[in-house]
Amino acid sequence: MTLDTKLDPHVETTTLGNGLAVTTVALPHLHTAVCALFIKVGSRFETPADNGLSHFVEHMLFRGTERYPTSLALNTAVERLGSTLHAETGRDYTLFQLALEPEFVAQGIELLGELLGKPRFTDIELERNLILEEINEDYDEEGVEINADDIARGLAFEDHPLGQRIIGPRGNVERFTQADVRRHFDGFYGARNANLCVAGPVTHGVVVEAAERALSTMATGAPAVVPAAPPLHVGPRLRHVPDAGSQTSLAVLFRAIPELDPAYVALVALLRILDDGMSTRLHYTLADQKGLAYSIHAAIEPLADTALFEISGATANAKVPALVGELLGLLDGLRAGQVTADELAKARVRYRYETLASIDDAAAMAGWFGGTALYYPPQPLSERLSSMSKVNIDDIVRVAGEVLAPNHLVLAAVGTLSRARLGELRQIITDWK
Repeated sequence: MTLDTKLDPHVETTTLGNGLAVTTVALPHLHTAVCALFIKVGSRFETPADNGLSHFVEHMLFRGTERYPTSLALNTAVERLGSTLHAETGRDYTLFQLALEPEFVAQGIELLGELLGKPRFTDIELERNLILEEINEDYDEEGVEINADDIARGLAFEDHPLGQRIIGPRGNVERFTQADVRRHFDGFYGARNANLCVAGPVTHGVVVEAAERALSTMATGAPAVVPAAPPLHVGPRLRHVPDAGSQTSLAVLFRAIPELDPAYVALVALLRILDDGMSTRLHYTLADQKGLAYSIHAAIEPLADTALFEISGATANAKVPALVGELLGLLDGLRAGQVTADELAKARVRYRYETLASIDDAAAMAGWFGGTALYYPPQPLSERLSSMSKVNIDDIVRVAGEVLAPNHLVLAAVGTLSRARLGELRQIITDWK
């Protein structure tokens, strides 16, 4: 298949004198733009003593700057542009993003420069209390963690930083000081450890000029050193956390191949055959036909040098062993080669549609061409589509056998399971070969 390069937006990058990469993704058909600043910092880069500090710093940046000395003043300035300051902390990166009309792009970049160039880091006790309330969402009244996704990641990565919670433990959040915030900010928020990406109907030169004015004084810093992902564990591993309620939350994880692996596209095809719409196996079999769960989903979380293939859902406590048994049966079918040409054809069509739709989504384009570039050059959209068109059933079965291996299984269950049901669940996992 020849590359349909007409689909590829024009992407251009200029590096400022301080080392900041400024990328534009030209999307002239859109009526809005996105300014996104990516920083290579997150829970992956934290020691146990600092776990949660990246998230804490992200929160503290909302507390005002020299020009906008309070959170109210800062957010008012953002909202006068018709935008909202969006931020998120992950394991591999932190993001600050503004979506706005193209005529306000320069002012948006100016606000990002103010945010990262002149933060005040005041009102730390107010922000601490907010984060502690956020933590409460993941713990019960006895202080026991009940977030199945985070529990599963802790099992998958053990003591490695990738197994840490992004928000950190309560004890850390309670003791972080303004000095800790400054130290972490100064250590990671340097120009050479960041990418600014602006996507939409924008002109590269104009964006670069705005970035020069607003961000050229950003400290140069140095690229963060990425701790390598740990070796694969030998499992399977199960953790049950008792929690009151009529349902049990389940998180099933497998370590998977990273995005740079040539077989990653086959992993994406595998995911879409398992779960990409109501006619695919996960929903149709487990929800539609067997009524074992109202909602159950699969996804891939790509990380810099590894990935997670995850399946999450919830079901009535009494149905947990049956749901897990049926799920493992579905995975057995994929490993055994029970993949049809029709399923693959549908997965390709839906992948192409979503790729085309992403060209109409400035945030998606900024994420791909800006966030990905923190770690490696983003693959052009035409190459992604071409790679998917070349995936065959043998490729999918091969990656299914490699990733969906019983000795790599991790399962976290949060809910009320009797001793008998928990024993049944353990036996199902142990017997899966």
